[in-house]
Amino acid sequence: MSANQNPHPGQEVTATSSTSPERFEDPGVPAHKPRLTDTDPQAARRNERIVTIIFAISCLGAIASLVAYFAVRPDGTTEGTRLSTALLGVTMAISLLGIGVGAIHWAKSLMSDHEHVDERHELASPPEVRAVAVQHLADGAEDSGIARRGVLKGAAVSALALFPLTFAVPLISSVGGDWDVSKFRHTIWERNRRLAYDPSGRLIKASDLTVGSVAHVIPEASQEEMRSHEWITEKAKAVVLLVRLNPEDLRSDQSPEGETWSYDGIVAYSKICTHVGCPVALYEQQTHHLLCPCHQSTFDMADGAKVVFGPANRPLPQLPITVDDEGYLMAQDDFAEPVGPSYWERLK
Repeated sequence: MSANQNPHPGQEVTATSSTSPERFEDPGVPAHKPRLTDTDPQAARRNERIVTIIFAISCLGAIASLVAYFAVRPDGTTEGTRLSTALLGVTMAISLLGIGVGAIHWAKSLMSDHEHVDERHELASPPEVRAVAVQHLADGAEDSGIARRGVLKGAAVSALALFPLTFAVPLISSVGGDWDVSKFRHTIWERNRRLAYDPSGRLIKASDLTVGSVAHVIPEASQEEMRSHEWITEKAKAVVLLVRLNPEDLRSDQSPEGETWSYDGIVAYSKICTHVGCPVALYEQQTHHLLCPCHQSTFDMADGAKVVFGPANRPLPQLPITVDDEGYLMAQDDFAEPVGPSYWERLK
């Protein structure tokens, strides 16, 4: 058997040699190695200028963010919104990154890097020990040169003071904006507006769909209209899932007034989950259940999209549909109720 092999694997082997120490001595703090900035005043001044420049760049980034916010406002187009958002993101990143990089470079090159050991005590330290600790803090501040580096201190304070304006000004300026919640009650669906495939915009005929077919649907629109920022915003509320069932499987396809909202087994429901607004698109053909992938709310497409499982507490709003003279599917009207999750002016 090897000398290093444990003959009893289930038991811990302990050292019994008389040469093993009972405790290890504290090696203490290693000797301090001075940096170039500690021994060369010219190097210290050079690093001070570098840190000041970094903080100045941060200030310029904050100012540029405010200029971008007021000068490059979204113009209602997708391109304009992207440009405004990109400029705000880049300038805010420069401002915040400058603060971080400047603080790190200041700490590494100019602030004191001496190591100090303070013994921890369960109870409060005696007054003389606290006095020594306060003196250590004062010595550290003196070593960092904060008091005599006025320009550097001013640049750091300016950067810290300007950065909050990059998000405070947009927040304050938005006060009193558009809070018309009635916009949530309606979408761009309207009477006789035809259904189109998402995203191509090709119109849908009832004859295109077989039993079990599923289609992602948007309102009919021109290609130019579909490229507009307003369309993209409104489309988010108007997306629809279209399913063709066997008419005999439908248990509910009528409005409270008794109007038929489906056509030959074809039903259309909002894709926006009534729980927190995730897109519901996982359809089980055999059970006619529609599943939300976020929190597993399940809706019965054969029974008015009622909730059969999960946290959602309202059915998916149904889009009433019919066909025109050419056989294309079209809306009878907008949704009868607001789409998506509840909000502050709606109890359910």
